[in-house]
Amino acid sequence: MLPKGILKEYSLALSMMMRVMDMVAVFAGGWAAYFVRFHTLLFPASYLAAFFIALLLTPLVFSFFTIYASTRGNSFIQHLIRLTQAVCILGLMLAGLSFFTKSGDVYSRTWFMLWMGSTLLLLVLLRFALLFFLRFMRSRGLNERRVVILGAGELGMKLAETVQQALWTGFRIITFIDDEADRKASMIHGIPVCQTPDNLCAYLLSQGVDEIWLALPLQAEGRVKTVLHELRHHTITTRFVLDIFGLDLLNHSITDIAGFPVLNIRSSPMIGINRAMKALEDRVLAALIVVFISPLLLLLTALVKCTSRGPVFFKQQRLGWDGRIIKVYKFRTMRDHHEEEGRVTQATADDKRVTVLGKWLRRTSLDELPQFINVLQGRMSIVGPRPHALAHNELYKEVVPTYMQRHRVKPGITGWAQVNGWRGETDTLSKMQKRVEYDLFYINNWSLGFDLKIILLTVFRGFVNRNAY
Repeated sequence: MLPKGILKEYSLALSMMMRVMDMVAVFAGGWAAYFVRFHTLLFPASYLAAFFIALLLTPLVFSFFTIYASTRGNSFIQHLIRLTQAVCILGLMLAGLSFFTKSGDVYSRTWFMLWMGSTLLLLVLLRFALLFFLRFMRSRGLNERRVVILGAGELGMKLAETVQQALWTGFRIITFIDDEADRKASMIHGIPVCQTPDNLCAYLLSQGVDEIWLALPLQAEGRVKTVLHELRHHTITTRFVLDIFGLDLLNHSITDIAGFPVLNIRSSPMIGINRAMKALEDRVLAALIVVFISPLLLLLTALVKCTSRGPVFFKQQRLGWDGRIIKVYKFRTMRDHHEEEGRVTQATADDKRVTVLGKWLRRTSLDELPQFINVLQGRMSIVGPRPHALAHNELYKEVVPTYMQRHRVKPGITGWAQVNGWRGETDTLSKMQKRVEYDLFYINNWSLGFDLKIILLTVFRGFVNRNAY
């Protein structure tokens, strides 16, 4: 039997092997697509050149998406999402090269689409095969990381519970050690709790421990320094688990600023490549949608103008990204009326201000269609938290502590809260709290795949809603 943990010594070799296998998958996918399209395995030199360029680009593009970083402790689904994004970018780069070199007529478009699709399928199957292989080994005690948690308090218990729900990561917690173990339960989540040994180094060596995680409160700085001093001659991996569960976190992460490790407690996911991808998604989809619905826009414009007096569009100032004031467009659904300064009355069921056409437009959400113009202007996104009136922001930011964090991203035409039924009048505080909860979940879990999911859900259940009036 192989000694436990032997494969962890070959992580670099495994990464290199994955690069080679990915390149083989790209080539095999293209070859299979060529056979399906042309019914022959012999391809001309022009196609061979395309294969060669793709093989050169594959490790570069995949490395940019951190495809070859260890997935231990990370979500496998997120890895597959990054893999899909990498294949899409690879396809766009190859298509762009053929366009700029004016060689597009040389290649079959059907073959190219089959190539990208079959390549993605092969890569996903390869990942699943690797995952099952690693799980098989870990079920027999191979390629696992034996972990001791120092600190059996609330933080340590939460950490252990989370890790035990993701055993596929390869981390196995063998015990808790605590300075006050006599005051703790003897077992926590099936893990024994022991008194911190006098000779910590000797204990870790005798137990074959790979990692020790310090799950201590932030104020235990002195104890952390003492443990690190004890382990100064030990090569064991040591991790300090930040006690941040009591904080209001939003898209939190750890980064490096001028050499200092910094915990980002609240930040926007729309930075770097994410910001560029989100902008591209919004502009491309909005342009296509506006072209597609332009006859409907013209029809609704005529109906609003003919059925009631007043302007076609209702323009209202609302908060956009980072709390900047933007002007949002909607088809006018109410008769002209005046409100007290600083007051905005939400529409209610059987609201006398709403026109007959306006009631239908609100019920079907067609009054929101002009906001695609806001998207093209860069003021809004297709998917994001719905923008509220300025007066509502002033009201709710005082009673919902995390309310203003919704503005870490651009407001959207549709959002995660809306497709889950949290739309319409917020006549109770609990309704607004739920809307904010769903909005912050979206920001914390943003991805292009999540955006597409929300768009599809909007098509099937987001337009007509009993709460829209």
